[in-house]
Amino acid sequence: MDTAALVRRRIRWRPCYRVIPSRFPPIDLFERVADAGDLDAVIALESLTNDRLRQEAGDISLVPPADRVAGPGAGYIMAPFTHPAPGGGRFTRDGQGAYYAARTLDTAIAETSYHRARFMAATAQPSMRLDMRVLEADLDGRLHDVRGVHTTQPALYDAGDYSASQALGGRLRAAGSDGVVYRSVRDPGGQCCAVFRPRRLRHCRATRHLWYAWDGQRIAAVYEARLLRGAGGTDDGGGTDGDGSTDVAPGASQG
Repeated sequence: MDTAALVRRRIRWRPCYRVIPSRFPPIDLFERVADAGDLDAVIALESLTNDRLRQEAGDISLVPPADRVAGPGAGYIMAPFTHPAPGGGRFTRDGQGAYYAARTLDTAIAETSYHRARFMAATAQPSMRLDMRVLEADLDGRLHDVRGVHTTQPALYDAGDYSASQALGGRLRAAGSDGVVYRSVRDPGGQCCAVFRPRRLRHCRATRHLWYAWDGQRIAAVYEARLLRGAGGTDDGGGTDGDGSTDVAPGASQG
């Protein structure tokens, strides 16, 4: 596909939604450093006395200095860039990082439910609860828009083969693109983004926790975990399923 034919459009999603496993905490180093320009020096210095720090921070060299962020919320933003997902993603090859997010929480749940279920099935996992964390961040960038080419460039939206979309993403990244905005494959009508530059994201925060109920074959339901009664006995009056959770979405609708 000719990248010159793609429109770059300013995308401002306040917020955009990302769902990650709760076992991945924010990277403390990026939260503590006030100036992103100091990251190389701080990592080098602290690694002298903390063997685990470099592993926690990941490969900072994967992020150009001009694109790095630091301060509150930066750990969540930087993590997918310094710890790229093995095998890549729809618009990223193996070893390339991007912040994948969705326009709505429902779409983020649909996308992650699909990928979690695929992994759980491939590894023959028994029934269990998967603890997930919802991140909300403010996106403001000029992204290449492929939402309107799903009929003329169907390979970009192939359900399982990412070769065409990864090739496009690689060319756009090399040309300095902020990222790609595209139609969700797992949630018809939904929208997603792959952000290539951390500085296009701000104010990232964890806002809630979800439980994905894996029944051994599929994500059967998704629940929101909320504290309804604390030590003082205060109840917020919300309805529950009797286990301290509220139903968010059935697994059958997760794409």
